[in-house]
Amino acid sequence: MTQKVESTQDSQVIFDRNTVEFVTVSAEYCKWVEQAEGTPRKKLVEVALKLLPLLYLKASMLPACEMMSDEAPETFVTEEGYEVVRLTLAEIMAERDDYLDVFVSDMKYSDQPITRYISEDLADIYQDLKDFICVFQLGLNETMNDSLAICQENFRLYWGQKLVNTLRALHEVYYTPSDEEEENGTDDDYQTND
Repeated sequence: MTQKVESTQDSQVIFDRNTVEFVTVSAEYCKWVEQAEGTPRKKLVEVALKLLPLLYLKASMLPACEMMSDEAPETFVTEEGYEVVRLTLAEIMAERDDYLDVFVSDMKYSDQPITRYISEDLADIYQDLKDFICVFQLGLNETMNDSLAICQENFRLYWGQKLVNTLRALHEVYYTPSDEEEENGTDDDYQTND
């Protein structure tokens, strides 16, 4: 009888309003990344600056969730799929892809800033969210719950920090045109409409 009550409580977590909203934003993020090919950098950065804070907000509002099974749910993003996403984003970001990051654990062992890549960070976030969304689409309560628990844990430990670091870098790209953009007179594209 106790197991049935726990199961009902756990299934309520996956149907909680905040979970449903997180699933919706995660699916939108995955769709956006998958359809990025051919997107101008300005538009990609503009959408990212709106979508990433929403994703962070929805992830931070998720209800507490515990694993129900000893085995992790299936993963769906292959190494090749990840690379396609990463390379597509890297091509769009071009010379503006890299940034210096001081908020990484490796930094305490180095006196040099560590270079990170917007494309890689966005692809890492995509990988976790796509695996999560694919498990949710299967519609099995226990695996949905476990996928949510893993996604929450990964948000706390990995991709939440990547998201905010990348957001900082994207802000820089959007509001500070590169030398090449200034020479070509395209810096107006990166200014706000006052």
